[in-house]
Amino acid sequence: MATQEYAASIQGVSIRITRLDSAGNLMGGAGDSYTTSAFMRISFTPEYEEGDEITEKGANGVVCVTYKAPDTLKRITMELAICEPDPELSALLSGGLLLRKNLGTDAEPNTKSIGWAAPGVGDDPAGNGVAVEAWSHAVKDGKKAGILPYFHWIFPYAKFRQSGDRVIENGLLANTFEGYGLGNATFKSGIDGRWEFPVAAERPYAYARTTWAPTGLNGFYTWSDNSTEPMIFTSSTIVDPSAITVDSYYATLADTTGNLTFSASPSLAVGDKISVQNVSSVFNGDHTITAVSTNTVSFVSASVVGDIASTGSPNTVARSSRVQVIDSVTEVSDYTATPVTSIPSAVGDSSYNVPGSISYNADNAIDNIIVSNESAE
Repeated sequence: MATQEYAASIQGVSIRITRLDSAGNLMGGAGDSYTTSAFMRISFTPEYEEGDEITEKGANGVVCVTYKAPDTLKRITMELAICEPDPELSALLSGGLLLRKNLGTDAEPNTKSIGWAAPGVGDDPAGNGVAVEAWSHAVKDGKKAGILPYFHWIFPYAKFRQSGDRVIENGLLANTFEGYGLGNATFKSGIDGRWEFPVAAERPYAYARTTWAPTGLNGFYTWSDNSTEPMIFTSSTIVDPSAITVDSYYATLADTTGNLTFSASPSLAVGDKISVQNVSSVFNGDHTITAVSTNTVSFVSASVVGDIASTGSPNTVARSSRVQVIDSVTEVSDYTATPVTSIPSAVGDSSYNVPGSISYNADNAIDNIIVSNESAE
């Protein structure tokens, strides 16, 4: 059996841009995370620092010492091209001012983002940076993969600025941003908890196959992770006595069944997959539960080569024992995307914390949204 399902990545599905705070944490406010499918491309190129090369020649002119230090990854360079001059995404990626206008009335306001002003001369357009996620289709044998149909790409820390010529002509106005990316451990599992490899966020980019992509979403969203937390059981010697613990084990050769007994019902079900660690060589490994009886769960294991009695201190689990549920048949996977319908706005005087303002303080949150002073009536 192959160690992977070979699939190609084609076509961009959607991107999600999320603002970071000064420590690199993902921000979850109303105007902090933007999802869209209206992009033309996102590209990235690893940038390496060339290692020093040392060569020395002997008196006869022949090389006698040579050494080349390894090239090392410094960062990635990135480019993002969007389809239209999107003011909200432009402000999120490269600072400046988001310009909004009430298209309704004072009694029934309907404020929309209608424009964008570039950062001031001398400003840092990127602020604290953003996290970028992108999704593409996974294709196998000429058609979209039936299992894990998307690639999920993460760029945990990126800083962008506008690039390229903006030409108003008989053609599409370019909307391109360029920048660089680094690792960001505080990205963790992402803003909605879907990224399954948080340790990989320490790298400038990573990708993994997935079942989901944010299709059909355009605009600012707030995200919540309502998924069931993975259940982990340890021995009673290292957890709060009130917690449910794994206490003992036994086995029966007749049906090659291993059994684990807990301090109380562990709320596991037939079909759940568990990973057993440091219990016994007979029990360690990944197993599928075949039976549940009160506080005991059972599974079939080819490692069972003899009976292990159900009582007695030799069967008490060690201090380092651990049982983790790795796939639950009753697991809840509920990730909610809530559309943002209102963005807090400033009112346009010198007190706003906007780069270039006399009151600007780079350590404080930036007010980068202003509203038209034109009456809505």
